[in-house]
Amino acid sequence: MADQSKTKGPITQEFIAIDEIRDGIVILKNGGLRAVLMCGSRNLELESIDSQNAIISAYSDFINSFDWPLQIIIHSRKLDINPYLKTLEEKLATQENELLKIQTAEYIDFIKNFVTLTDIMIKRFYISVPFDSIESKTEGPIEKITSILPKSQAKNNITEEKIKEYGTQLLQRVEHIILALAHVGIKASQLQTDELVELFYNLYNPEELTKHDISASTTS
Repeated sequence: MADQSKTKGPITQEFIAIDEIRDGIVILKNGGLRAVLMCGSRNLELESIDSQNAIISAYSDFINSFDWPLQIIIHSRKLDINPYLKTLEEKLATQENELLKIQTAEYIDFIKNFVTLTDIMIKRFYISVPFDSIESKTEGPIEKITSILPKSQAKNNITEEKIKEYGTQLLQRVEHIILALAHVGIKASQLQTDELVELFYNLYNPEELTKHDISASTTS
């Protein structure tokens, strides 16, 4: 009788570069560490020409102020308007003033019709700050760029002592970037463990609407 047992394929986790997240730091399977900053933004179109030039110059200084690679990520997703509509409907149900009740109902209909015609997108800006267990000052520009990518999914048994050592150096980079961005007029803050978990869940499950957004504490 033929063996009907099926060979199990690789589980989803094997394709994910993340080993664990703790103390606000992402630990990769290859032994590298990552911190993630959430950043505000500035609208150059609202600035004068002189101000625009000053911002661009400050941003150029920011980019040239460090000798390690980093990633700047813009994450766009459709805004979930349902919680807002639910709040309005709850107010409508308890509204006693007849005129306000009519106006609230019309406003709810307007919002529903508007979102069916237009996708309302929300944008978040992030910077991924790396520190890898093997970094060389003699790397060329191509190696520096590619070094930000996970080199292997294989488990690297990095010790707790090394995690602490590398984590300290990573946080120094984080502080440097936050201060440098402040000179550009952009606020940034490091995401903590629960925020990182939520962020990566949203990235790996883009089709799902989350109930809670990461607090936008770094508005421009």
